[in-house]
Amino acid sequence: MTTSTPRTAVLGAPGPPPPAPPPYPADPPRRRPGRVLAAALCALLGAGLLGGAATGTWLEHRSAHRPLSADAAYREAGSLWRSAPVDSLFPPVLAAPAAGPGGSDRTWTRIALAPDADCPAALAADWQGPLAATGCTRVLRATYTDATRSSLVTVGMVFTPAGAPGMAALRGHLPAPPAYGFADAQRAAWTASVLDGAPVVVYTVSAFADGRVVDAPRPAQDAMTNDATGAVARAGLGHEAKAVADRIGEGLSSLAVPPATPAPKAAR
Repeated sequence: MTTSTPRTAVLGAPGPPPPAPPPYPADPPRRRPGRVLAAALCALLGAGLLGGAATGTWLEHRSAHRPLSADAAYREAGSLWRSAPVDSLFPPVLAAPAAGPGGSDRTWTRIALAPDADCPAALAADWQGPLAATGCTRVLRATYTDATRSSLVTVGMVFTPAGAPGMAALRGHLPAPPAYGFADAQRAAWTASVLDGAPVVVYTVSAFADGRVVDAPRPAQDAMTNDATGAVARAGLGHEAKAVADRIGEGLSSLAVPPATPAPKAAR
């Protein structure tokens, strides 16, 4: 049997060369102070412009929704005859719970609508005297009928350019108003009131829908008393005139002084 000696590496023999070390990284470019400052100024300027635009928009919105002063709102209400929708001034349907005789509910439907008119064409001569001191801009008129179609109610709005003191002087000095949709001889009960928040007189006059003639038109309050007698009082035509005047006046007053809309919070 024979043996052999394994070969071993020869000590000191040259091996493969070691890998070259990586090159030393170059120095990063240095930023120039002027460019850094310019970039910072541009960022600040852009933020300022955006903030200014947001603040300006908020201020404009706030100004647009800021409640008007009482005097400004009163003057502006004098132009509602041309700026407000007709259905806001004269709703197609009026409802008045507990407004009839004995607390009965009432509902009226608009059946006629007149074009806005000059004051001399729409108002009787006995109205011209009281309105001479206030002036008269425009008159709007409509006619309603009740749910049974047994009564008619004319309602009118007389717009003036006067201030509150001049309008207050009209109270108690206005005669029976003219009718629209029926003859003056058919007038049964009437009201005429000066609104507190607008330079406007709201008047109403009621009548029987069958066209009957009555002796003379009565103030609505007189026809509403417990001891009132006659066909006008029994038919509730005083209640009709008063309730329609109240509903129309309330609607016009809400248009004259609309509720303020809260302005949005400014962006921070």
